[in-house]
Amino acid sequence: MAGIYFHIPFCKQACTYCDFHFSTQLGNKQIMLDAIKKELHLQKNYLADEEIETIYFGGGTPSILEKRELSELLEEVNILFSVASDAEITLEANPDNLNSSYLKDLKSLGINRLSIGIQSFFDHHLKWMNRTHTAHESEKCVLIAQDIGFNNISIDLIFGFPQLSEEEWKQNLKKAIALEVPHISSYSMAVSPKTAIAHQIAHNKMPAINEEESAKHFLMGKKELIAAGFDHYEISSFSKIGMQSKHNSNYWKGIPYLGIGPSAHSFNGQERQWNIRNNAIYINKIQENIIPAEIEKLSISNQLNEQILTQLRMKDGINLDIFEKKFGKSYVDAVLKDAKSYLQSKMLLHTKEQYLKLSTEGQLYADIIASDLFQ
Repeated sequence: MAGIYFHIPFCKQACTYCDFHFSTQLGNKQIMLDAIKKELHLQKNYLADEEIETIYFGGGTPSILEKRELSELLEEVNILFSVASDAEITLEANPDNLNSSYLKDLKSLGINRLSIGIQSFFDHHLKWMNRTHTAHESEKCVLIAQDIGFNNISIDLIFGFPQLSEEEWKQNLKKAIALEVPHISSYSMAVSPKTAIAHQIAHNKMPAINEEESAKHFLMGKKELIAAGFDHYEISSFSKIGMQSKHNSNYWKGIPYLGIGPSAHSFNGQERQWNIRNNAIYINKIQENIIPAEIEKLSISNQLNEQILTQLRMKDGINLDIFEKKFGKSYVDAVLKDAKSYLQSKMLLHTKEQYLKLSTEGQLYADIIASDLFQ
């Protein structure tokens, strides 16, 4: 099994925190979509005839695409690949795009999962983030989608930014729970270079992110969502039982996927590649039948480190028995040796089922712990 990811590199406007690749210039949208369709043909052998279990439209803002444009991309996938009859097909969307007519169009195309970028239910937060929707639209679009028949809906929430009080974060969580969506992705605000937030912090126009407050928000979110019946199956992901994101879960498990579009990443088990983050160059190269990508062949230690990084984010953590079969006992022994101090401090747990996983406290330092286990 495998997945296909489309990076749709267009947005109406730039959010203050976003460092994903996108353009607000929509004049060449059709030329870009033609290039994306052509890249599908150029990359049709990348997954070696694996059945496609998930299709994911990310970005950018994929909900900026019209029904016809989405339909053409899905048709190309079905022509070139073997797609499972029960494939999970996800569209990332902004609330202001999700009116009744558009949602009906999405459902008619076979899109069966929505990932809605709500971020907050407070208008002053949304204005500061430079989002294009309002708090009212956030709630309204979920209710309309549910009425139309979408039962697999995920919403994104952001915590850990200075304008968010603990009480507001609690209210955001309660509103999300009350909407009865089966999946919530909860992200800590990150400050990436060249974003508007980074500029504001550098020029003392806003305070730096407070890591202690962010940790409090994380722990509060985990407590509230678990109490509401959600499974904390990955550090940033909570779902009702059986409603985990298949696409994201497969990524964390190291299952191959093909990324299409500028800045999109691909992975086939042995190598990783990533397309150029430049729309004009991407289009020109694709028109010349050249895939504008850098390729990294993964050594055994590279593969091990990638799996440490991704699997440690999961609720169960790293299956050491599988690691030993794949990489050898010496690598597992080395990982456990490097994990010793974290095991003693209870940030890491070594279960009797031979899993190495993060405790709740360890989840606050996941990236640091993972890097310390790299071989």
